[in-house]
Amino acid sequence: MAPEAAASVAVIGGSGFYTFLDDAEEVPVSTPYGAPSAPVTVGSVSGRLVAFLPRHGRHHELPPHRINYRANIWALRSVGVRRILAPCAVGGLTSDVAPGDLVVPDQLVDRTLSRPQTYIEQGAAHVPFADPYCPSLRRVLCDSDESIKDGGTLVVVEGPRFSTRAESQSFAAAGWSLVNMTGHPEAVLARELGVCYASLALVTDMDAGVDGHEVVDQATVFARFAENLDLMRALLEKAVGAVEQDPADQSCDCAGWLEDVTLPLVLP
Repeated sequence: MAPEAAASVAVIGGSGFYTFLDDAEEVPVSTPYGAPSAPVTVGSVSGRLVAFLPRHGRHHELPPHRINYRANIWALRSVGVRRILAPCAVGGLTSDVAPGDLVVPDQLVDRTLSRPQTYIEQGAAHVPFADPYCPSLRRVLCDSDESIKDGGTLVVVEGPRFSTRAESQSFAAAGWSLVNMTGHPEAVLARELGVCYASLALVTDMDAGVDGHEVVDQATVFARFAENLDLMRALLEKAVGAVEQDPADQSCDCAGWLEDVTLPLVLP
């Protein structure tokens, strides 16, 4: 892709969010980690070029544990992306959230089991990850609508099954407020490549062990997401327009750690 056509912002679509751009152009991308979930497309949103990638594939053919997260993030960075907005579906764990709520989490807990979660396979390059989400992008998302809840801890489980009641109760007892299957390793892979990342989480259900709620099922999750898809699109379009135009203008330090290390890989 020519530098003048580079898209500095990307949206990664979650469950039920398979398209975002009108009149989009496919950009051929190859990565050292194989093929991304779908071809990267680039189009115009709010007067600027934006890349889009559906994390589960165009037809939701990839379950959470089979997504090639490394290829996805690498592919986006290779077309110029330096900021990623990542909508997703989540379950609620505490009374602070309810189905239909939109939340911008500020913390993450990894409870996955088998996913490649780093590009670093040799040498000493330890990414700082105390604050897993870009503060600048979080603010942009929170400011896109006054109803959005600012903050919350997202625990990411392996899937593809939903949690047992006991697991839900243990997550809630730990003080975590949201649960899903795809938030990790996306966030840390973006940080390793110096890309800003923030998530817009839609609460589709209350998890199974919370306050005696009914069993979580896929149909409920997908239906709730579909009901809110137009709203999420509108908020993401607004957020895209509010993100700094030039990656050099970013006020965060998400890429700053790269100045202090010698990576055992060449960034795209």
